[in-house]
Amino acid sequence: MPGNNQTIISEFLLLGLPVPPEHEHLFYALFLVMYLTTILGNFIIIVVIHLDSHLHTPMYFFLSNLSFSDLCFSSVTMPKLLLNMQSQIPSIPYASCLAQMYFFLFFADLESFLLVAMAYDRYIAICFPLHYTSIMSPKLCVSLVLLSWLLTMSHAMLHTLLLTRLSFCENNVIPHFFCDLSALLKLACSDIHINELMVLIIGGLVVILPFLLIIVSYARIISSILKVPSTRGIHKVFSTCGSHLSVVSLFYGTIIGLYLCPSVNNSTLKETVISMMYTVVTPMLNPFIYSLRNRDMKGALKRLFQKKTIF
Repeated sequence: MPGNNQTIISEFLLLGLPVPPEHEHLFYALFLVMYLTTILGNFIIIVVIHLDSHLHTPMYFFLSNLSFSDLCFSSVTMPKLLLNMQSQIPSIPYASCLAQMYFFLFFADLESFLLVAMAYDRYIAICFPLHYTSIMSPKLCVSLVLLSWLLTMSHAMLHTLLLTRLSFCENNVIPHFFCDLSALLKLACSDIHINELMVLIIGGLVVILPFLLIIVSYARIISSILKVPSTRGIHKVFSTCGSHLSVVSLFYGTIIGLYLCPSVNNSTLKETVISMMYTVVTPMLNPFIYSLRNRDMKGALKRLFQKKTIF
């Protein structure tokens, strides 16, 4: 058996999506439009929040970071997917594969932690409205974002470093459209017990703990509203939390469907389809959700377009 730090193969082959050859051009056009929509939509959210002083609040500070994360998250996989769809040999160098896996884990984790920060912001805004400004200070908001970056960077680096100690021998075909950690572990021809243990322990904490914190935040919000039930209070919850809850449902719903509801039949196809949901579809839909369901965002977009019309 080769040494622990020896890698025999120099590149991997990405099988991509299970698309019939006669439909490749149609799917290429579809994914290109989706990717461009993701880039444009999230970029507009970032610009609008930056330019409109009415949106210089903790909630929209977190939203701008979430949009940046979505933009980068989609860019980790989509350009390579589009390139491979036009290539006869969809290969990716070993180093590039590790880099793609690192940034995929990084931005997926970052989105998870940012959704927690946004849930905490909504919890303070609704349950402690008189103390909101003092609690959600600019220092705390920046600290929460920096902590999110630090934790996700450490988690992604841990899995990347652990992967570099593995050997890959003959089989270099990845039945996916990007370098997924689980797919790479299946190809390794050396001991992967430590890698699997870290995926189970730390990976579970990174996914499950943020989800539980979001659930607890909204449970407290609902409990607070029910103490003084009123149509106005219920409307306030839906108007301030509806967009965030929709994004949380999209993001965690696909992840739960992938990892907690496994299927024996067509598991590879299922993994590919669900991965497309949270790597491509969710980042594309998030800007529309926050624009169409959020009164402040719609007002900011209207003011921005009015300024452009005047000039």
